[in-house]
Amino acid sequence: LDVVLSGSPIPQTVKVRAYNHLLGDCGVTFMATPDRACVLRKGFPGSLDGAAALLPVGNAVLRRDLDAWFESKGVSPVVVGEFVDSALMKVFGQAGVGFFAVPSVIAEEVARQHRVEPIGGANGVVERYYAISVERRVRHTAVAAICDAARSKLFA
Repeated sequence: LDVVLSGSPIPQTVKVRAYNHLLGDCGVTFMATPDRACVLRKGFPGSLDGAAALLPVGNAVLRRDLDAWFESKGVSPVVVGEFVDSALMKVFGQAGVGFFAVPSVIAEEVARQHRVEPIGGANGVVERYYAISVERRVRHTAVAAICDAARSKLFA
């Protein structure tokens, strides 16, 4: 195994000799079907109070960050689905089940692919992405190419 791409660094409790290489970070954008997005954009973020939400499972870093953000804004969306798989969450969002969050760096692609629209951003919520490898300094050609492309094109 040459590299693992992850939304969080490898925990210190894991007894594997591996190194975290930050690829980049970005904000978070809430998305929904065009009809729902039009309604939720008005008065955002207050409009999310009581709105149907599709969120990551409770132990996910993003979920904890989103819960804190909702609390700071004084809104309580109704969680109608919790997901481990973000692709499945997008499909449910596309079907109109509720609004959902995506990394801002891919929001345009998600909008195009799933025919959804942005509602607004969760200012202050940041998603970080890591390449985890057994090398302290990445020397493997393919891993280096992945890291360089992420840093220069995706998170530039």
